[in-house]
Order: sequence, then C-alpha cells, then structure tokens
Amino acid sequence: MHVIATAGHVDHGKSTLVRLLTGMEPDRWAEERDRGLTIDLGFGWTTLPGGTRVAFVDVPGHERFVPNMLAGIGPVPAVLFVVAADEGWMPQSTEHLQALDALGVRHGLLAVTRCDLADPEPAREQALARVARTSLGAVGSVAVSGRTGEGLDRLRAALARLVAALPPADPEADVRLWVDRTFSITGAGTVVTGTLAAGTLRVGDRLVLASTGAATRVRGLQTLGQDAGTVHAVARAAVNLRGVERGALARGDALLTPDRWLTTDEADVTLRGDDSGELPRELVLHIGSAAVPVRIRPLGPDTARLRLARPLPLRTGDRALLRDAGRHRIAAGVDVLDVCPPELVRRGAARRRGAELAVLAGPGRLPAAEAVLRRRGFVTAGELRAMGLPVVGEPVGDGWRVHPGLWRGLTGELPRLVDGWRGDRPLETGVPVDAVRQRLRLPGAGMVRLLAEAASLAVVDGRVCAPGQRAVLPASVEAAVDELAAELSRTPFAAPDAGRLAALRLGSRELAAAVRAGRLLKVADGVFLLPGCERRAGELLSGLRQPFTLGQARQALGTTRRVAVPLLELLDGLGITERLPDSTRRVRAKRPV
Repeated sequence: MHVIATAGHVDHGKSTLVRLLTGMEPDRWAEERDRGLTIDLGFGWTTLPGGTRVAFVDVPGHERFVPNMLAGIGPVPAVLFVVAADEGWMPQSTEHLQALDALGVRHGLLAVTRCDLADPEPAREQALARVARTSLGAVGSVAVSGRTGEGLDRLRAALARLVAALPPADPEADVRLWVDRTFSITGAGTVVTGTLAAGTLRVGDRLVLASTGAATRVRGLQTLGQDAGTVHAVARAAVNLRGVERGALARGDALLTPDRWLTTDEADVTLRGDDSGELPRELVLHIGSAAVPVRIRPLGPDTARLRLARPLPLRTGDRALLRDAGRHRIAAGVDVLDVCPPELVRRGAARRRGAELAVLAGPGRLPAAEAVLRRRGFVTAGELRAMGLPVVGEPVGDGWRVHPGLWRGLTGELPRLVDGWRGDRPLETGVPVDAVRQRLRLPGAGMVRLLAEAASLAVVDGRVCAPGQRAVLPASVEAAVDELAAELSRTPFAAPDAGRLAALRLGSRELAAAVRAGRLLKVADGVFLLPGCERRAGELLSGLRQPFTLGQARQALGTTRRVAVPLLELLDGLGITERLPDSTRRVRAKRPV
C-alpha cells in the first residue's frame, strides 16, 4: 500500500477528486459537506491500474486550519497537489508548497481541477514553475474535471506511476506511529489512527506512549477498513489499544517500539529556507502529527537549538518545519542534527557549538554518530540506535562503545595515575576502583577492570595496581610492625590494644598497609594478629574436650574475650570450627584445604 496527501488551496476540488477516485466521502463532518470547506483530515482509498492500493489523506486548504493540514502531510511520503484552472495559484497554495518543501517531500503529482470551467494551461504552467523550485522538483501533471470526469483515467495512470517510483519503506524499522485521530468503539475501547511511515505493526505487539511512557498492547489492527494481523509500512493504520483510556492520547502523540526511542525537549538543528532575516524566538515545531511551541536559540548562521514545550520522540536526520502562526507563514525547514545536545553554560559555548554543528551540516560533514561519540567518549549501542545513529566505536563490554582515541589515551593515563597515587600514598598498593572511575570519568566500575586489562594492570581487592604488586612499608612502619610481630610471636593471641597500637604509631592507614603487605591479619576492627594464627588456634582448640565453651577457648588460647569472640567467628567462617545450637563449638573433624 502507499499513502498520498492531497494538498493545495481548493478544498472543494481536493475533496471532489478524492471522492471520485475512491468512491468515498473524505469530508467526515456535516459542516464540511454543507460548506464545501475541509476543516479536518479526511481519508479514502482505492485500487489503481495494475492492482496497487493507495490511501489518500485529504488535508484542509483554508489558512485557519493549517495546523490540521500539517498533521496530515507530516508522515506522508508523496503529495497530490491540487490547483483550480479557474482560480490559479492562491496565497494558501504558497504555504502548502512551502510546508512540503520544508518537510523535504520529493514525490508528487500536480492535478489542475475544473478544467471544464477554464483553460487549465495557465494554472498548470504557473504551478509547475513554482513546484519545480522546491524539494518536489519537476512533477507530472494532469488536468481533470470533477463535473464531467475528464482526465480521471489519466490521473489514475499518473498516480500509479507516482507510487511505483516511491522508495520502499523499511519493514524492520522501529515503529513511530504519529497519532492523527483518536476515538472509542463500544466493546473494543480506544482506537487511534495514523500513517505508518516505517516498520511493522502486529496484533499483540507491545508499544509505549511517547507522551507518558506508559506501555500498552495492540489489541486489534485495521488498514483500509479491513481487519489485519499485520500492517507493513507505508500504510494507514487503525490501532485498537488495550488498557488505554481515550483521554490518554491525542493528535500529536505517538506509539513507539519500546526501548528504541529517546524523547527529548532539546535538539540542535539545521535551518533551511529561511531567507527573510532573523527568526522569531518563539515558533511552532511541526513533525509528524505533532505541533509543539519551541523557543529558538541561534547558534550559527543556519543552526539553532530548539527548546520544546513538551518532549517528543526525535532522531537525528528527522525533518520538520517551524511555523510562525501569527504571520501565517512557514518560517523554516528543520533537519535534526543532535537529540542529546550538550549544555551551553560557559561564555562562548553557543558560538563553539555552532562551529561544531557547521562541521556536522556542511560539505564533507563529520558523521553524526562519530561526533556524538567524540563528544561523550562513552555511549551505549542502544543509545546510538535510539538517536537514529549507526553503532560506531570500539566495544568495551555491557553494550558500551568508546571513541578509539579516547580509549588509547585512557590506557596510557591509567598507569600514570597508579604511579602517582603510589607516590603520594606509599602505604597503599594501588588506586581504589571508584577513584579511578571518577578521575578518568568512566561510565561504571566495570569499565575500570576492562581498562586495567588493556593497560596490563590488575584489579586486586578493589584496587588497580601492577600485577603482583605488594605494599612496600616505609621504614618507620616496617620497624613498628617488626616490634609488634616479635611480641605476637611470644603471645600469638594477645592482640595489642588501642593504647599499644598508638604507642607504636600504627594508625588505621599503617595497619591497613601492613595487612595488604601480608604482615598482619585483621581479625576484627582493632584486633590484629599474625598471619597463620588461625591454623595455630585450630590446633590448640582441637586438644580440648569437644565441644568447648567460649571461656575454655579463651583460656586455651591465652587471650581475652575481646580477641576470642571475633577469632572464633573467623574460625567458624573458615570451616575450622562450627558453632552448635547451645553456643558451644567443636573443631571440625575434616577441615577444608
């Protein structure tokens, strides 16, 4: 199927064409039919010569209803542009054509209606000349009469040629269905309609609402008035949603493939077609069926930052337009360059950002994905896809991608960080993992281990160090630990108290360094013994009558309760002893090796 918008100025002529081509009444409201004035979007469909099915979105022509017109043409890839032979080019025709040009529509056909009332050639020549100066370029044209039926067969044949030339849509693309109509059906619930420009919808699919992030499921599908289990783009689709109240959705919202889109209220863009001087600071952004007020901050001659009144699901490469509603004109076309732009907080930041965007938008432009990776350093593959960008960079685990130059720089910087840390903190074997993450601005602690491996370093006990590196104690600390070790060799379980440690000038940092160096064993806070004391304790306790009490263990070890309690808990944890329900203990017959 293909979808074509009917645009132009002559409401009655457009609607009549759709009615004649499809046998359907596109004007849904009685007021529209009575006045011959299209107010809202109308729809119809038919089968063209050769069997191709095509749907029409009939958009309003009057300037009061331009927002409705833009909601209809936003997602549609081709246009049937209508002018009347007896009226020629009208002011509103200009705004319709400017909108199509701003959106970059490249496929179209000109229909000159009412050829029974006037010679169609002057209107045809004038319209073709104007259309040729836009993104549509040179288009075919057909003169028709709704009253006599003259030219309708030629129009059908021309439409068949038009749709045959349209590029195929990607059926595997992520779904972004812009909603242009919502209603309720008794017994079925909420139904929304829209033009599916890319991707595939299936009954049972899980989707999310762009405005709220709420999840829903596709309860049923229709296309061209028929039930369907699957709808492939490009197509008009009616989607029956499960568990969604009608008031939760409105025109301008969108249904999205879950976890594949970013919604943003800021975007950096290129501006096209604005040759009328400085833009107003407040305009309306039109994309898909959405119309959102925006504030504009110029960044360069043809680049700007848009601040949206509400977030939208945007991607790099999206085309949209800015409209000045007060002056009834299309202000500029928009090409989205970056949907996650950096903050502009320092003096000159806007000017520098404008220069960066000029590289993205100008001749020989830098690919947007590489620019994002270069600026952010690390980004996940999922984030790149959600931005509408290809996955670039080096994979570094957990879906992360890194700019190759940054990774090389970090690999060289980490050893210098480790050496500097050891120089400033001789009691420590290496840099704590979290300190590395913060200093090098890594996205997570897991990245530290990967970087350490790339730099031929190791992560031991939560610290990054050289492989096999052990703490080297300063001479004063070494002497104090030697004195303490001599005391413990005589009374292995008489752990020094706080006063004795202070007298030896062994504070928490010195004691931690001695533990890392393998000179002391930390049994508990403030309780330090020699390494291997746990085996010696097991041997002494095995000589007791089993099971034994805490007091018996304390006497056998020749120590105090302050030491005996945590030492026994350590022995329990090592499997040397086991605690019984009555709080006595026994030495296990077979101890783990």
